[in-house]
Amino acid sequence: MKVTAIETTPVVVALPQPIGSALGQIARFGCILVILRTDQGITGENLIFTLNDRRTKVLRQMVDDLADVVVGRDAGHIVGFWARAWKDINFLGHKGVPVVGISAIDGALWDALGQATGLPLYRLLGGAQDRVPAYHSGGLWLSRSVDELVAEARSFLDQGFLAMKMRLGKADPAEDAARVRAVREAVGPQVALMADANQGQSEAQAIRLGRMLEEFQLAWFEEPLPAWDLDGLARVAAALDTPIASGETEYTRYGFRRMLELRSADILMPDLQRVGGVSEFMRVGHMAESHDVPVSSHLFPETSIQVLGALSNASYLEYMPWFSQLYLEALEFEGGRAVVPERPGWGFRFDWDRIRRLQDQ
Repeated sequence: MKVTAIETTPVVVALPQPIGSALGQIARFGCILVILRTDQGITGENLIFTLNDRRTKVLRQMVDDLADVVVGRDAGHIVGFWARAWKDINFLGHKGVPVVGISAIDGALWDALGQATGLPLYRLLGGAQDRVPAYHSGGLWLSRSVDELVAEARSFLDQGFLAMKMRLGKADPAEDAARVRAVREAVGPQVALMADANQGQSEAQAIRLGRMLEEFQLAWFEEPLPAWDLDGLARVAAALDTPIASGETEYTRYGFRRMLELRSADILMPDLQRVGGVSEFMRVGHMAESHDVPVSSHLFPETSIQVLGALSNASYLEYMPWFSQLYLEALEFEGGRAVVPERPGWGFRFDWDRIRRLQDQ
């Protein structure tokens, strides 16, 4: 089975209303839908995106320009593609946009392999579990009032979620602590509650705030420091009892290897778009397992569920339904766990009728 073409389609997905975090306001996303075609009529799909539709053209161009590394080649030689692409991007560098381009094609190759074999990716990748604990991440934003936080947290419970994440980043750490207290009291002690600072703290601020939050028994304190400060993050992790989760902005096994060496985080959070796709997510997952460190996912619940289902050290799926409307199928949940689809490949296919309507808006 040979790859005959890589096609990219842009579409803008707008939120019903803007949301706020320490990273700033988010109103829409520039999505790039990637289609990999083969000479046997089998196609692979994947999705990458930009915040607020910024630099979407740059990301799309990177995917288009990497097509010559894979077109005409065996679609089943995914490791071979990855090695060629890694060498090809050397001059531009092994982080940022070039790696996202590799991720886009890598995921489409894996989906095509699943379509060709009739197997879901998690089984092709070894298979570890057919259900993964999930936390709702699509709310509890920094821009919400305390009353809105409490109401939204209770609505997540009503939907059957047993874990959820809120955002931090108020100028006064006491206000952050008060907001966490309100949510914890609303959901009770048995619900897993995560808190994400979105890289908005200094080392001293993170330790101070982290100590204020210890009483609330958070499942984790996420990304307190800028992504590049791995040494500082290691000191924060050592200073706090609450587990530190980080890694969504890290690239490839080499970035995560350094995190493990420094003990910068207690939970690693690879992002399918930034880590290097399915291939590199699995390498990071197994490397973390060799250090007895769990992994969670970042965004992309419809695709991340497959790689988590293939890892015995997977802890949580992040359920962020930003792009769910682009798919024909919906993710299923049972008892607070996401069900890994048994359909071929990702188990989700693009809803092109819906996508065309979005393009016409």
